[in-house]
Amino acid sequence: MRLKSWRWIAVAFGLAVFASAGLAQNAQPEKSAERRSPEAVVAERFMVAAANPLAVEAGYNILKNGGSAADAMIAVQLVLNLVEPQSSGIGGGAFLIYYDAASGQTIAYDGRETAPAGATPELFLDAAGEPLGFWDAVVGGRSVGVPGTVALMEAVHKTYGKMPWGDLFAPAIALAEEGFEVSPRLAGMLVDGRAERLRTYETARNYFFPNGEALQAGDLRRNQAFAQTLRMIAEKGASAFYTGALAEDIAATVQGATNNPGSLSTDDLAGYVAKIREPVCQTYRGYNVCGMGPPSSGALTVGQILGMLEQFDLPSMGPDSVDAWHLFAEASKLAYADRGLYMADSDFVEMPTKGLLDSAYLTSRAQLIAVDSAMETPAAAGEPPWRETRLYAPDASMELPGTSQISIVDSDGNAVSMTTTIESGFGSNLMVGGFLLNNELTDFSFRPARDGLAIANRVEPGKRPRSSMAPTIAFDADGGLALIIGSPGGSRIIEYVAQTIIAVLDWDMDIQAAINLGHLTNRNGGTDLEAGTEMAGLEAALTARGQSVKVRELNSGLHGIQITAQGLVGGADPRREGIAKGD
Repeated sequence: MRLKSWRWIAVAFGLAVFASAGLAQNAQPEKSAERRSPEAVVAERFMVAAANPLAVEAGYNILKNGGSAADAMIAVQLVLNLVEPQSSGIGGGAFLIYYDAASGQTIAYDGRETAPAGATPELFLDAAGEPLGFWDAVVGGRSVGVPGTVALMEAVHKTYGKMPWGDLFAPAIALAEEGFEVSPRLAGMLVDGRAERLRTYETARNYFFPNGEALQAGDLRRNQAFAQTLRMIAEKGASAFYTGALAEDIAATVQGATNNPGSLSTDDLAGYVAKIREPVCQTYRGYNVCGMGPPSSGALTVGQILGMLEQFDLPSMGPDSVDAWHLFAEASKLAYADRGLYMADSDFVEMPTKGLLDSAYLTSRAQLIAVDSAMETPAAAGEPPWRETRLYAPDASMELPGTSQISIVDSDGNAVSMTTTIESGFGSNLMVGGFLLNNELTDFSFRPARDGLAIANRVEPGKRPRSSMAPTIAFDADGGLALIIGSPGGSRIIEYVAQTIIAVLDWDMDIQAAINLGHLTNRNGGTDLEAGTEMAGLEAALTARGQSVKVRELNSGLHGIQITAQGLVGGADPRREGIAKGD
């Protein structure tokens, strides 16, 4: 696998110029009140949308040089790892939905992390048998699962890659060696509790706080260790990550973490496999909406929300309707109730995957929704068609945002929707080989059982923790591409994605306008409205209907592509610093 290629001389030069000149004007702080107001981007041949301009530029150059959507995904992910290390990278995992235009097939790739062989159901219990505090569990080796992103990238590339594997690493290597501008978002996260936790271990402390001071926006940062890691993987493939010196360093870092060591071993790494799964699809007003099934709860819960709301005339209500948003909150309550009881890694637990999307079942659940009043929370889970409905106890495990979304369409019509993560911001705070390791195991339930019943999402060796990541591709009635979408946002990902789908398919909004909409979320509790947006203006009306309302910051990272008669339309979330770019 050769790294050198004449076309990458131009690519590397373009990225270096872009790093020094273009990032500052595109990036803004995270708070909703200070959001950008981007307009939709239109292209004819190909498009990439992702969370950082440098990553988008890398993917754009791949596509411009004849690469496939799979090729561009790899280049984008690796640059994101470098410039947005708090959110995703090779130390984490991902889910990817791939549409192959030639065959018409849609494939789901599962690169979710797995629990080490040494993990037990009591992993996150203290000596008294009580759950650890969340941040007590996160920092250090205990929370680290076996990373899956590198295996996923290789699996997708082997089937759908057009360019040499090693060439796809060149943009990230060039930026790591020559330096990139620290973005306002990254700099803004190196404060308060995050900064304190990130200082726990020396390697991360030295990287993010050189000479004891936090990196500032506009600083030029190099990462030679990451460049070296990428060169090894570029030359030798995924085996350079899962075996050999790097694997030994990862295991030693996890097991040697002071105050919170983990059990991840070289055997765990060597045994990791990225899985190909059937996508989970739900019809909605003539469209077919496909996404990631178990171990993700994303497609199932999005599908349930859509299936219930199909019983109501949302298209006539429009995005300014209090009725529409009240109905969205009510459907979300019921969907999250089912999510908490039934959804987990189906390789380890039985679950009613088909029953949860059964049309008669969703109709019966929709009949519990009243237009003029709110149901009490927590709403009870339903009983989908399944013979073992009461096998489990409900789970309320946390899931924090530390994630990114990549959406791509190439010139052949192939498409990628990939949601990629290291779980909470900066993952476990452990750094090795120039990248951060995930804290994905904290997506498991800390309690293994309740009231004598096992919790489906309990820790088990080799199991993949439940996720809310919802990379989605929607198709029109003729089977043609209609929409590629996904988002970070922890357990709120589901609602961010469902809301955007409704805005595009029901309200005929372009993808950028749909992403710009203020958010409403309800995870079977209170109803949160996004501060600084038009959504906050619904507080009084929703309260009058019995919703328990709170106005707060809600930080999605939606990136999507809409396929229209006019061409490809790309959208990037104004709450973050990404862009869409096409040709």
